[in-house]
Amino acid sequence: MFGRARTGGVLSAPPECNLAVLGTMGSGKSALTVKFLTRRFITEYDPYLEDTYSSEETVDQQPVIVKVMDTTDQDGPVDCERYLTWASAFLVVYSIAERHTFEGCQPYLDILALHSSGETPQPPVILLGNKVDIERYRQVSRCEGVALASRYGCLFFEVSACLDFLSVQQVFHEAVREVRRGDDREGAPLLRPLYINEDKPPSGLSTSPPLAPLATAKLVSVKSSRAQNKRRAPTLTLKGFKIF
Repeated sequence: MFGRARTGGVLSAPPECNLAVLGTMGSGKSALTVKFLTRRFITEYDPYLEDTYSSEETVDQQPVIVKVMDTTDQDGPVDCERYLTWASAFLVVYSIAERHTFEGCQPYLDILALHSSGETPQPPVILLGNKVDIERYRQVSRCEGVALASRYGCLFFEVSACLDFLSVQQVFHEAVREVRRGDDREGAPLLRPLYINEDKPPSGLSTSPPLAPLATAKLVSVKSSRAQNKRRAPTLTLKGFKIF
């Protein structure tokens, strides 16, 4: 699942992990992608621009090149081979404030389940509810997200691309961890889904709770915060995005 490290002299480049971000228009795929890559929130972007971006990350003290494909499907899966044969893991995104984006997740989950049938290890899938910063407009309950994730045996998170960088980073890094776990346990049965809720917010971003091991995971908190805006964001050029 991880790309092999490329040798070049004495040192070799970090391994690569390919993540595909899927979902219908309005789910916030591009905003999540840019938030992860730059720590910034975009307000304007080209919904028809599909591209793949790279970021060198450190996940659990191990370097990795994370490549993120920000897909441009508008109303559902189209030409799926471009990411099915490329990605090591998949993030299926919906907006908690727009029910049609949640309903649009099931076709993606069906295709991913069919694609991974018989594969060992199976590519990890994360169901991701976005836009918890507009909780007052919520149309999709956490219970519905948990139930859909349980049905397909995937992980479940709720985040805000608008407010919190660390919780968004946590999701992308967890996808990398799941790929690593899959490589380490070929042939092992799929572990139970991990659920994240917001019932008990952490006291600050610097003390955001670590994810519990999947086999014994409990409900933990991922709460939005503006504190991350004080951190200097890395420089990255993303064609077609207006970044603030």
